[in-house]
Amino acid sequence: MKEERAWIEVAIGASVLAGKEILEVYDTAFEVEQKEDFSPLTEADKRAHQVIASILEKTELPVLSEEGRDIAFEERNGWERFWMVDPLDGTKEFVKRNGEFTVNIALIENGYPIAGVIYVPVKKWLYFAVGNQSFKIEDFESENSTLESLISQATTLPQPKEDNVFRVVGSRSHMSPETAEFIDKQEKEHEQVEIVSMGSSLKLCLVAEGAADVYPRFAPTMEWDTAAGQAIAEAAGKSVTNYPEGDRVTYNKSNLLNPWFMVF
Repeated sequence: MKEERAWIEVAIGASVLAGKEILEVYDTAFEVEQKEDFSPLTEADKRAHQVIASILEKTELPVLSEEGRDIAFEERNGWERFWMVDPLDGTKEFVKRNGEFTVNIALIENGYPIAGVIYVPVKKWLYFAVGNQSFKIEDFESENSTLESLISQATTLPQPKEDNVFRVVGSRSHMSPETAEFIDKQEKEHEQVEIVSMGSSLKLCLVAEGAADVYPRFAPTMEWDTAAGQAIAEAAGKSVTNYPEGDRVTYNKSNLLNPWFMVF
């Protein structure tokens, strides 16, 4: 537990420094490349990855990142603990300049996220989970804080719900027919239903903090897209399960593509 807390303190510092690198690019006329899957890639992705990887080295744990996705399963299959990193989650939101992109760092143990950090550089929001508790700090940009000081200034998640509206999280960039069908069903079952659109891993954070009730994801995602968000949601008492089976979502599979899942 003590080791885990020290590691997350390092990860929080890495996320903030990566966020600063991202914002330096965000404020320029950056170029957009294409990955093999035709999703966008920018200089910000690369710079954030380099910062995070160099800082996490001090933990002596391996790193599995979107930018290092080619590590063979035969090698990583033996990892008991490792970092799952998305240095810039929501590159489409970054390109649109709407601020809804994040830095995601999760600590994985035996296939499950046990702690995590999500930093939102534009909004300066920090979400983190450690020791079966989730927290949020607003207006945060210090890379040198102790975990104790962070917890003392943070809001514990989830927060109490203030109304009876049933909120479903959707994506600005992805809306599958199955998701639309799920939303239609909720509108028949609940008196008031509101759709909350949000980019990147912030969708999981909304459920974690109690600002939304459910996030159905019936479209492709990769493990690094969700690992940190799952840690934060689960530590806040929420469930992240594959759909329709209902089993807890796992990590470090031979195929790093996530199944459909539900956060509630």
